[in-house]
Amino acid sequence: MKRSDVTPDLNAAAFDFLFWFARFEYALKKNGYLKSTDTGKKAEPNWDMFVKRNRNKYAPATAALALIKARPRQQVVTANAQLGWQELQFAETEFELQKVTLLLRLVRNHLFQGGKPADGSWDDPAKLAPLLETARAALDELAASAGLKADYERT
Repeated sequence: MKRSDVTPDLNAAAFDFLFWFARFEYALKKNGYLKSTDTGKKAEPNWDMFVKRNRNKYAPATAALALIKARPRQQVVTANAQLGWQELQFAETEFELQKVTLLLRLVRNHLFQGGKPADGSWDDPAKLAPLLETARAALDELAASAGLKADYERT
C-alpha cells in the first residue's frame, strides 16, 4: 500500500488500533508480564508468559472470534531469500489465547510491512480498516477478560 492510498478512515482506524495496542502492552508490563525482571534491562512485554498464565481460563468473545476467522496472512521467507505471504497455521491443540495474541501482533505488523501483492486482501484500505477495528475490539475484550482493564484504560 502506498501512503497516498491511506484514506482518512484507515488513518483513524490505524491510529486507534496502535494506541490501544500500545496501551495493552503497557498493561502487560504493569502487571508483571515482563521478558526480564533484571534491574536495568529494557522493559518489554512478555506475551508468551501472558498466554501461559491465562490460556486455560480464556474464552474468545465476539471480536476475537472474528479476528481468528479473518486469518490475516504472515510474511515468510520463500525460495532464494525472497519475501512471500502465507496464512498463519495453527495446530489443532493450539490454545485460543495463543491464536488471538499472535493475530493481534500480526495485524500490527501488517501496518508497517507492506509489500503485499495487490491481490485484494490486506493491502486494500477498504479491507484493512475493518480488520483494524476488529483487532481493536479484540484488545478491549482481552483486557477485560484478563483483568487488565484498569491499566489498559488508565482508569
